[in-house]
Order: sequence, then C-alpha cells, then structure tokens
Amino acid sequence: MSPEGLGKDRVPHSGQNMADHRHVPFNHGGRACIEVLFIIRDKFNAVIEVTTFNSNGELGRIMWLWYSWQSAAVVNDEGDILDVEINEARFSVHGAKERLQMITEGHLPPEAVVLKERFPEAKPTAHGSAELPEFEIPQPTASQLQVADEAALLLAKEGVAVSAADPDRRLEHLLRASEELRTLHLTMEARLVEWVGLFLPSARFERNRTQVAGQLSSVDSLSDFASMLDVDDAYEQPSDSEWKSLHDWAAMVSNQGRQLDRLEHAIRVAAQAHLPSTSALVGPLLAARLCVEAHGRSRLARLPSGTVQVLGAEKAFFSHLRSGTAPPKHGHIFMHPWISRSPRWVRGKIARMLASKISIAARIDAFEGTPMSQDDVDEVEAKVEGIRKEFSKPPRR
Repeated sequence: MSPEGLGKDRVPHSGQNMADHRHVPFNHGGRACIEVLFIIRDKFNAVIEVTTFNSNGELGRIMWLWYSWQSAAVVNDEGDILDVEINEARFSVHGAKERLQMITEGHLPPEAVVLKERFPEAKPTAHGSAELPEFEIPQPTASQLQVADEAALLLAKEGVAVSAADPDRRLEHLLRASEELRTLHLTMEARLVEWVGLFLPSARFERNRTQVAGQLSSVDSLSDFASMLDVDDAYEQPSDSEWKSLHDWAAMVSNQGRQLDRLEHAIRVAAQAHLPSTSALVGPLLAARLCVEAHGRSRLARLPSGTVQVLGAEKAFFSHLRSGTAPPKHGHIFMHPWISRSPRWVRGKIARMLASKISIAARIDAFEGTPMSQDDVDEVEAKVEGIRKEFSKPPRR
C-alpha cells in the first residue's frame, strides 16, 4: 500500500484499525530532510505497526529512543537524530543517584518519557547497548560528569551493602564454611587419634572417636588419660614439649567440634526462615544444601523436579551423557533417610517422588505462599511407605 493510500479510504468504525502519519524534520549530512511516519493503531489506540518513508519515498526502518541519566534522543537506523531532550540543570549527588537507580531498575528518565510521548513507536534502548547505531551522543557537562561519578560510587556502595542482606548468599557462606571446617576437623581428628594410639596401643577409639579430643584436652598428662580410658599407661612418655603440642592439638579439635555445632545451628535457623516449606519437608540442612547448589531460592523454584533429583550428582550425570554410564538416581537428596534407609531397588522411585514435592515446596517458599504443615509432610511420608510396601521385593534380574 502506498503512503498516500493509508487510512484515507473511509472513516474507520470502532473495530477497525486506524492509520495516522507524521512529518519529522531532521538534519542529515548538512542538508534538511523530512521523514514521514505512518502509524497503525488498534481500537485501543495501541501502536500495531510503524512504517517510515524518507524524503525520496524510500521505505525506512526502526527508530531508537536512546537515553542516559540526563538526556535522551530519537535516532533512526542511519544515526540521524530526529529529536533530543537534554537536561542541563545542576544535579546534586543524591539526584543523580536517583536517576541512575531509575535506569538500573528499567525505568525511563523524564527526558526519555517526553520523547516517548512524541515518538511512541521508537524502541527505548539504554546508553551502551550494542543495538544502537553510531550517532553523535549528547555529552553531559563537566560538572554533571563529576556528580555522576560520585553518584555511581555511592550506588555501588549501597549495592554492596544490600547484597549483605541477601539470604541466599549468607546461607551459601554458612554452608561453605561448615563444609570447609568439617573437612579440616575430620583430618585433624584422624591425626589426633593416630597420634594418641602411638602412645596407647591398647586403647580403642572406634565407638567414642569424637570424644577423644574433649577427654584429652581436659587432663593434665597422658597417664591421666590412660587412667580415664582404663588402659595400660604409655611405655614411653612424651616429652613436656611434645605433650603440650598433643594437648593443644586436642584442644583445637575439640573447639572445632563446638564451632561446627554453632555453624550448623546457624544454618538451621537461616534455612527455616528462608525456606520454611522445604525445611519442613526434608530438614533445614538438606534444604540449605539444595538451595546453595541451585544458586538461590528463586532458581531452585524454577528448576524442574528431574534436575532437583540429581542436584549434587553432576559428575555422574555428565559421565552418563558423555560415556553412556548408568544415569544417577539421586544427588544430595540421598542424604534424607526416606531414601538412604530404603531398599536399593526403590530409591529411584522415592527420589523422583520426593524431588517433585521439593519443587512444590521451593515454589511455595519463593512466592511466599502458606508454608507446608506437618500434615503435608506426613502425607509425603505415607507415600514413601506406600512405595516401600508396593515394591517390597527386589525385581528379577
């Protein structure tokens, strides 16, 4: 359809699209030009289609609404500025920060809003986008640049402060600290048991291995420790310096155990506040681990249940994809006794069912719905028992 024929055949009725046109003068290469915009709107006055023609009657293309924190411009594909709005006022640091925050949140600054009303068909695009054509960008004044730098620094500081309130990141630090401390604790505890066993070979620590550090750090000599365990005293006593080193080592291991308990308590408190439904379903420690592995509560809520099922088993999963090994049936959720204490042949079925319930619980948490009650958890446990009874015997091989 030619530009002259658009929307001029008859008066549109209430259900018909309407056409309008606008002449936009601009400067291109030192000469005055006019671009004609033909806009088709629906009965609600919403823009459906925009067609542009230049002064030679050639079909034009899209227009961009470029904007920064203190200026905005409408630009065509050839980099010609059709209209511009520049705020040359003296900004305070607080005022500039508010404008930068506005753009960060996806809102248009006042200058862009004015141009958007004049050119509703222009595509809003923030400064720095690779989509924009090359054009002469309106530059702020030197004082505005200085204020913008101070405002950006202030905004960055506030962003760092706000990130400290992110429960996902705090939960991650708690969990990672617990993992690192547990690894160190187990290594040092094993060293302590082996060290003491060198002097007291008749002592047996299989059942009370975790109590060795606390008991040894509470006595004044190795002989007192042997008497406490009711075993033969050491044939060769350690020197004073060696005993002090052994005693201090035991005190460190004992202190690490108490630190681990405090960390796990903090994880439980944080998980129950951040993931109430998931914590009620599978326990706060496992809920926290799943949240951290999924990189946040909102992402855990978006994951399909099949992915939740194998969270933590990434190596086995990619080995299955790469070399055709058996796919993993479960990841971290194996830690839950509903799975770990079930017969081998039903673990996959229970894991699938539990993963689907975890996905529902995570979505309840993410969208702040009504938390799961104990009745809901009992219902899931009944399903677990039903699966165990239905498949009480292993399948034939």
